[in-house]
Amino acid sequence: MLKVLVPVDGSEPSLRAVRHVVRRLGQLQDAEIHLLNVQPPIPQAITTFVDRESVKGFHRDEGTAALKEARAVLDHAGLKYQTHIAVGGAAETIAAYAREHRCDEVIMGARGLGAVLNLLLGSTTTKLLHLVDVPVTIVK
Repeated sequence: MLKVLVPVDGSEPSLRAVRHVVRRLGQLQDAEIHLLNVQPPIPQAITTFVDRESVKGFHRDEGTAALKEARAVLDHAGLKYQTHIAVGGAAETIAAYAREHRCDEVIMGARGLGAVLNLLLGSTTTKLLHLVDVPVTIVK
């Protein structure tokens, strides 16, 4: 069974990746699709004043909101999927998830920052390409 990981942050590029999965896998009802939202960690200075359960709830709420439209697209297409919300650095967390769940491919949206901004800021996609050993499809 094909295992596909789709990182979703709620942005239009990530939704384009989900729609690509629907077009590509619509006939493969037994494909295992994993939607992953990665929340950035909250700085320790803030967590000193906020209890751990509140932080967990915040990450869960934000992740659920980011996954909402992607879930609607897959529900409408009748495709089965799993959702996951994680906390950490985006590229590292996506790569770790792909390894742990033995995903065959990562399909993700491109942010389209351009070459100069990508060079200055770095890119989740660029980092991920260096961290995984499976094919990565970037959807524009």
